[in-house]
Amino acid sequence: MSVPTHTGDDTRWLDGPVESGRRAGFGVYLHVPFCHHRCGYCDFAVAPVGGLDEARRDDLQARYAAALTADLARQVAATPRGLLRGLGGSSPGDRRGAHHLDAGPDAAPDAAPDAWPKVTSIYIGGGTPTLLAPAQLAAVVTAVHRELDVAADAEITVEANPETASTPLFEALAGVGVNRLSIGAQSFTPHVLTTLERGHGPDAALAAVQSAREAGIAEVSLDLMYGTPGESQQDWEASLAQVLLADVDHVSAYALTIHEGTPFGQRVGRSLLADVDQDVQAARFRTLHRVLTAGGFEHYEVSNLARGPRSRSRHNLLYWRHGDYLGVGAGAHGHLGGWRWWSQRSTPRYVHAVEQAATAPWGVGATPVADHEVLDADQRAAERLLLGLRVREGIHPQDLPPISPLALEDALAAGLVETACGRLRCTESGWFLLDDAVDRLTA
Repeated sequence: MSVPTHTGDDTRWLDGPVESGRRAGFGVYLHVPFCHHRCGYCDFAVAPVGGLDEARRDDLQARYAAALTADLARQVAATPRGLLRGLGGSSPGDRRGAHHLDAGPDAAPDAAPDAWPKVTSIYIGGGTPTLLAPAQLAAVVTAVHRELDVAADAEITVEANPETASTPLFEALAGVGVNRLSIGAQSFTPHVLTTLERGHGPDAALAAVQSAREAGIAEVSLDLMYGTPGESQQDWEASLAQVLLADVDHVSAYALTIHEGTPFGQRVGRSLLADVDQDVQAARFRTLHRVLTAGGFEHYEVSNLARGPRSRSRHNLLYWRHGDYLGVGAGAHGHLGGWRWWSQRSTPRYVHAVEQAATAPWGVGATPVADHEVLDADQRAAERLLLGLRVREGIHPQDLPPISPLALEDALAAGLVETACGRLRCTESGWFLLDDAVDRLTA
């Protein structure tokens, strides 16, 4: 394969992509932070509401749903160019790169378009979005259609936990165009679910899948987690066997990560919980690949498998292809042409900021935006590699940033990457060692 060499001013991979960047589509991510309980491993922006009385919970959730739609409307009204201008003039925190806009042709606010692209995917994640009332959740989906031009064939995904699943809920979602559900099973082994502090049993996820099918949801995905302390190889294989028996189109399977500051991290620090074992997780990854590919799934991304190309997660492919998206909600991230911004993680602070900013222009006065960054060309190149090499077929040669020939030779010799059909991609062994591969390619 002919790999671009460093020229210092080669931006073809940014301004003329084939399937990455602006050619990857345009997405909208909406974050719903509510959970009954924060699981011990969770490091996401969540707001446990299980301990609130009904009136306080209902009020908070209603205000949050209203804040989501107001924040979305405000970002859309700003236009891409106005949004970037507002970020550049208002963010109080780290502005690395903001004063020497060398992140490529789309980095400067004046280079951004005046109109938003057509939306190709909508993703409502959490938290547990299905803790919102069906009418509230449906109103959030409807708001995206009202504010933006949504493609007729757009993928519209909602995350759901098994204990909140029901056919009437899923029918309400299908009624506003939701065509994909991501159901958080995590495991089908009771003691593993107990360790993960999940509020459902093994059968609940299968019942949720059945409810989704009865409601007419076209695509159903199951989320799994492997490498939990106390999980045996037999436990993992039994969970995968249940997946093969379930009527699902897609599986997302992630190695458990224990973050410092979480309850699990604190328990590991006090030797009350075994830390994750990287060798065990690597073995679980190999088992995942072997069992599910033998069962008809295509392992198309490090952590994701689908029953054919039509069942791939289009929204997640947008991320992996380094595309652009609006991020709406507490802790949500947005991205546009090398600019990234994120909102307040605290749910009450986010709601308050949106309510206070209702009449102010984007980026002026009170704002739900916590901070932003502008990535320079080298940072964007590293991101393009780190994200793009997660996908099994790798990166199109025209979308590939310049790589030093010596760095490429090193990564090839280490068995971490390979070339196939003119594309750079990870080997199967390099897939699980993606960080090492990117470190070598960017050395």
